[in-house]
Amino acid sequence: MSVAAATRRGSALGAAACCLLVVFAGTAQADPKAKPGGMHGDPVAAAPYWRYQKQDLDCGEMAVADVIGQLTGNLPSEEEITAAAENIPSTSHSGPIYTPTTRTSNHDLPVLLAHYGIKSDGSETNLVAVERALDQGRKAIVGVNDKILWDEGGNRTKENHFVVVTGIDTDAAVVHLNDSGIKAGRDEQVSLDTFEAAWATSGHFAVITR
Repeated sequence: MSVAAATRRGSALGAAACCLLVVFAGTAQADPKAKPGGMHGDPVAAAPYWRYQKQDLDCGEMAVADVIGQLTGNLPSEEEITAAAENIPSTSHSGPIYTPTTRTSNHDLPVLLAHYGIKSDGSETNLVAVERALDQGRKAIVGVNDKILWDEGGNRTKENHFVVVTGIDTDAAVVHLNDSGIKAGRDEQVSLDTFEAAWATSGHFAVITR
């Protein structure tokens, strides 16, 4: 083979290799499931299923009712959801899931959801996992400290409240919640830092539907 021919062949092979690199690089970057920024979830669609709680200790039940409403279109009333919880044995303590004088356990929320045919898992997790779940149309209930969330005085060290995470806007660093504990709780919006601080008191516990 002449030097000129060898040169032409080498150039052609180099160009082909370069094209392959471009194709594979483009493939690696194209991930339709990736959503690094913007809004995760749909707080506007979730907002109609918020209700203000009339009792002091049924925020867990109200969060479950909210999720049931979002997934089925049928929102149980406060009376209906607490009556159901009063008749389902707790997996965490003796007696039922709910009584008017005791706080509902984190790990009983999946049990109450299952009563309505909704499968879910409760565990300590992280923000990325919640974002991914919201992107997939799944729902998330988290344990928080309400004093941090509402910027009030009092004990800020313990989890004492449940809310539904309806959206996470990573561009604006804002978390959207349906929070039954306050009258302005429909699509309540808090900074990401505030949410993280409030959520950390539960060890970042969340119940996420399957």
